[in-house]
Amino acid sequence: MESRPDAVAMLRRWEDAGGVWRVLGEERDTITIGLYRCDDGEEADRFVAADDPQLEHFLAGRTSSQDPPASSRTPAADTDRPQVRTRDRDEQGRARQARPRDQLGRPLPYGSVGVEPVAEEPLPPLMTISYAHELLTEGRPFSAHEVYEARWKAGPASEGELWQGLAQLCVGITHAERGNRVGALRLIGRARRRLESYQATGGPVYGLDLSHLIEWIRSTEREPNDGSWLTGQPL
Repeated sequence: MESRPDAVAMLRRWEDAGGVWRVLGEERDTITIGLYRCDDGEEADRFVAADDPQLEHFLAGRTSSQDPPASSRTPAADTDRPQVRTRDRDEQGRARQARPRDQLGRPLPYGSVGVEPVAEEPLPPLMTISYAHELLTEGRPFSAHEVYEARWKAGPASEGELWQGLAQLCVGITHAERGNRVGALRLIGRARRRLESYQATGGPVYGLDLSHLIEWIRSTEREPNDGSWLTGQPL
């Protein structure tokens, strides 16, 4: 991961190509941004940019390219000077994900009541699985994906296929619940291949029945359910 100049131009090119970007974190003078493929699934790259006024103005409070632009959220009071919302920060000045979201991870207008955000800190493997299960039971597959993603990024490389596969499965379920069955099938197919690859290594599964997970995905790929994919999901 390396610093790159002209972050705004890079983000604009990525959006123009149909990709998705997300703010992943911020240090005192830098912002880490992830670049995701056009199906909002696999991370393609990430980079660290200087937190300068140009980037601050471009972000305008957004944490993702999927958030609506500032102009559609807050009318400008002064036509000679555009109003820019400052980024959400905690008491120490660090960026935080304060934008309210619904159960499927879609951003809501500021001031709306959304679901309680999940912590960004990774949990131990068994706690990760238990918490993700609770979130899925509550109808929150996007939040479950965030829990698995945190474990994937913090865990050993040898377990990467397991945790990334579980995260992708949850994103696939999220897309299905949002009505995007084409993207959902593409993502659960990626999840299946990762889980199959990991199963072949004989690595730890922390009580998960990978064979059952993989078979559920295969069955769904063969005969996609027109109803909710949260019903009967294997996690």
